[in-house]
Amino acid sequence: MGYRKIFLIGFIIFFWPACFSRAEDYSLQYFLSKSSTKTIEPSKKEKAELLNQLGEIIKQAQGIRTKLIQALQTGETDVRYQEGKFWMAKLEEDQGSIETGIQQIKFLREKPTHLVASVRLFKCLKDLSSNFNAYNNMPSFSALVGDLAPEMELWADPVFYKVYLLPLARSKDMEAKVEAPPKEKKPAAKDKKP
Repeated sequence: MGYRKIFLIGFIIFFWPACFSRAEDYSLQYFLSKSSTKTIEPSKKEKAELLNQLGEIIKQAQGIRTKLIQALQTGETDVRYQEGKFWMAKLEEDQGSIETGIQQIKFLREKPTHLVASVRLFKCLKDLSSNFNAYNNMPSFSALVGDLAPEMELWADPVFYKVYLLPLARSKDMEAKVEAPPKEKKPAAKDKKP
C-alpha cells in the first residue's frame, strides 16, 4: 500500500506542472497557421502577443543595423567607397523605419483599433524587410543579417497583414457602413424649354 501512495504522489508531482503550462506558444508558426485560415478574428491576447513579437523583430533589426554600420565604418567588409555610401544611406533610412515602427507599436498597444497606425507599421515592416533582403544578398552582409530578412518578411506580409490589418480594416469598413445614413436622392431639376 505504501508504494502505491508514493507512486501516486510521484505521478501527481510529475504531471501537475503540465496542467498549468498549457500556455499557447505564439511563435511565427502559430501566426502563420492563423493567417492561413479563412476566419481570422484574433483575440486581444493574440493581438498583444503579435505586437510583442513584432517589437522583438524590430529590436533585432536595430541590433543588426548597428552591427552593419560598425562593419562598414571599421572596414570589416570589402565594400568600395561609393557602395559604402549607398549602404550607409540605406541604413539611415532603416533607422527612420525602426523608430517609426517602435512608435506605432507603442501606439497600437494603447489603441489597438487605430487603422492608420497599423498601416504605418505595416509599411515600416515592408520597408525593413525589403532592405534587409537586399543586405542579405550582399555576401559581405549576409553573415550579419542571417535569417532575419526572410523572417521579417513573413511577419510583415502574411502574418501582420492577414491577422491584424485586414480584420481591422474590415471592422472599420463595417462601422462606416453602419454609421453612414442612407443617402436620399434629390430629383434633378429639369429645365423646361418654352
